[in-house]
Amino acid sequence: MPIQRLPPQLINQIAAGEVVERPASVVKELLENCFDAGARHIQVEIEQGGARLIKIRDDGCGIDKDELALALSRHATSKIACLHDLENVLSMGFRGEALPSISSVARLTLISKPAQQTCAWQMEADGAEQEFICQPASHPNGTTVLVQDLFYNTPARRKFLKTPSTEFAHIENVLTKMALSRFDIGFSLQHNQKEVLNLKATAVNDTQRIASICGTEFLENSLRIDFSASGLQLVGWVGKATFSRSQADRQYFYVNGRLIKDRLVVHAVKQAYQDVLYQGRHPVFVLYLTLDPALVDVNAHPAKLEVRFREGRLVHDFLFSALHRCLAQHRPQTTVNLEITPTLIDEPPYNQVSRQYYPPPNQQITLSPQVAEPSLSYRLENRHLVTPSELELDKITPPLGYALAQLHTTYILAETQTGLILVDTHAAHERIVYERLKQQQQAGTIAQQPLLLPLKIVVSVVEADLAQQQQDFFADLGFELNRIAPEALLLRSVPALLATADATVLLKAVLVELETYGSSQKIQQQLNQVLASMACHGSVRAGRQLTLEEMNALLREMEQTERIGQCNHGRPTWIELSQTELASFFLRGH
Repeated sequence: MPIQRLPPQLINQIAAGEVVERPASVVKELLENCFDAGARHIQVEIEQGGARLIKIRDDGCGIDKDELALALSRHATSKIACLHDLENVLSMGFRGEALPSISSVARLTLISKPAQQTCAWQMEADGAEQEFICQPASHPNGTTVLVQDLFYNTPARRKFLKTPSTEFAHIENVLTKMALSRFDIGFSLQHNQKEVLNLKATAVNDTQRIASICGTEFLENSLRIDFSASGLQLVGWVGKATFSRSQADRQYFYVNGRLIKDRLVVHAVKQAYQDVLYQGRHPVFVLYLTLDPALVDVNAHPAKLEVRFREGRLVHDFLFSALHRCLAQHRPQTTVNLEITPTLIDEPPYNQVSRQYYPPPNQQITLSPQVAEPSLSYRLENRHLVTPSELELDKITPPLGYALAQLHTTYILAETQTGLILVDTHAAHERIVYERLKQQQQAGTIAQQPLLLPLKIVVSVVEADLAQQQQDFFADLGFELNRIAPEALLLRSVPALLATADATVLLKAVLVELETYGSSQKIQQQLNQVLASMACHGSVRAGRQLTLEEMNALLREMEQTERIGQCNHGRPTWIELSQTELASFFLRGH
């Protein structure tokens, strides 16, 4: 077949294959146009899952009568004019493909009225880009786009549509994700003349919008993050490790207000959670990354769902550090604003209320990881701890309260100012020991174990170059690694803690991550697994009877330990029952 020009209709239908995957894709493209038009309220009406009708009306700036035909033409846009504009784009749309691509596979009607025009004008299109007829219409300031009979002229593609309920679920999902990016815009959604969603405009990052979409339970189990460094800012909400899901369906990430999916982001988040999340679970989050638009390429995907970062490693490390720090700093909060000095009372009887009620900081639980069953006892030498009953609990209460009893030689029951705390003794002590071992390991030089016979590892030239460039990185983690050929490395020493690990598999995995993401945590993860195992075997076991002094000492240690909410395996270490919850159990106040 000779080379020939394709007709405009076919060109648009080919382009539509990239832009219009299903009805939800149409909604996404049109919502982005509403955002760029400065809309403050957007109405979305759907019939039969979008296959029959998609109607979107906004109160934005509108389109001039003389520009309606251009709006329906390919690669016509008011958002960019040169390469510089494209490299610094902040608008949601910029290619000028959405309307002509949609009109090539559906019956499209465009009605618009700018504030300066006396009346609205409408135009219909079928993708041919020929003989556009402009007619007057009745319409308030803003724009309405009607998309009818989607894929009516491409029946093969229409067969790939799912049931109306499934397609509408995708539309609702897209709209809620878009609504999370613009709190200042109100949204309403109808399906078959029935209102499904009505979101009022709110202040930026308002919890009301978050609660409406993600649920109040998410807010109650999430941490607020606001972190800035190196010209980047990350704000939003991060779910606690104990509030996770079996699939990654509650993860919302926005770059300069644009919803995206990115492998680099996923990897950074996964690394931040790897030390606290239960195996096979996925975190939940709503995060907003802001950076210089020149440092991110939004023109990397036909549907604009993926981006490319100019400084990928910088962004990756920034995200990891921000999330890692946020999760690490989460610990029980003090319930009263008092400065508490932890010391001991020398002599009974307890004839006065005192703020001196638990051992000083230097009398912490001491534990050697080599000891299978360590002692938690304090040598108090004629000193006595003040018990909760001897204090004014309504005035002075540490975050996790005071131990009342040990249940089934496994759990600690403690009273706080606001209710009760139940602590899994082994899980909590395991996290305490694990964090201490990590601090000790990171503070000193990692012990090396020389190999009896040096190990030759065959790699690619690129991987060998990378290993040579990152020689200091490997040395800091306990590996003595040298390049002996263009495609071969020689390993002479490994970290002592990883002497039994498969060094070849580990090093190759590290090189893959270094090449893909610019950094790797594989070695540290392997080290942490060994430390976690040591902590598990060196922690208090269920069935061990503890004294009140030991239980209170453990509670005070928990309050000072990072990531104390979960053990090394991701299980919760403590739960709380508020006075309100306790009252509801017994119908008090009913």
